[in-house]
Amino acid sequence: MNPAVDFFFDQDSPWQPVYKKLRKILLRHELVEELKWGVPCYTYNHANVVLIHGFKHYCALLFHKGALLNDANGILIQQTANVQAARQIRFTRASEVTALEKLLKAYISEAIDVERSGLKVAYKSSAEFTLAEEFKTRLDTHPDLHAAFLALTPGRQRAYLLYFSAAKQARTRAARVEKCLPKILAGKGLDD
Repeated sequence: MNPAVDFFFDQDSPWQPVYKKLRKILLRHELVEELKWGVPCYTYNHANVVLIHGFKHYCALLFHKGALLNDANGILIQQTANVQAARQIRFTRASEVTALEKLLKAYISEAIDVERSGLKVAYKSSAEFTLAEEFKTRLDTHPDLHAAFLALTPGRQRAYLLYFSAAKQARTRAARVEKCLPKILAGKGLDD
């Protein structure tokens, strides 16, 4: 147990009984408990393996490389279509954790084995994401912008592409592109 994480398990939340059961299970494995993103994160050789987090209608175990796990039981959930690696197991009651305890231990062990083996998730390249027409037009007419965009990390490129293409109206897409141009030219990501 990491005392820096204790506050998470002591705060007022409807998920506390679930959190505490999950923590007990996780601490039985060869994982180090750390605090990352304000939630308990369990690592193996300094690599993120699984974390506990809560939402309004459920809490979850999130496996960072869940896409690589053999989900024969079909309990892993992809949060959104754009999430490539992580997968969740969701809970609304502590009794669900108790019922799945044996299975959870197997999934956690497999996640550790995946990390130990060095397996990597094959992420889609930025070229495989939808390029909003409004952004394509700006890239085609501004070579400096095109060069700055290509200089961004693949993750930053994907974030912009998803943000631009998520808007349904052309006017909104164009406004998003214009708003982000200075950040792209400065070599910054969407959330930097």
